[in-house]
Amino acid sequence: MIKVTRLNGEIFYLNPHLIERIEAKADTIITMDSQIQYIVKEKFDEIYNKIINYRKKISLDGQE
Repeated sequence: MIKVTRLNGEIFYLNPHLIERIEAKADTIITMDSQIQYIVKEKFDEIYNKIINYRKKISLDGQE
């Protein structure tokens, strides 16, 4: 799971395996494979790096 922040400051976690796309507009919009969209404070590069780090971590743990 990766930690992200809604525009109102609420923190929540997403499963990066379920992300369909990330749009870098004025705000960052994450669309899940269920078509649910989240607008978050983090910029695209931050989310991208969180996904990479998450995948590296679970790969090292032998879970992927």
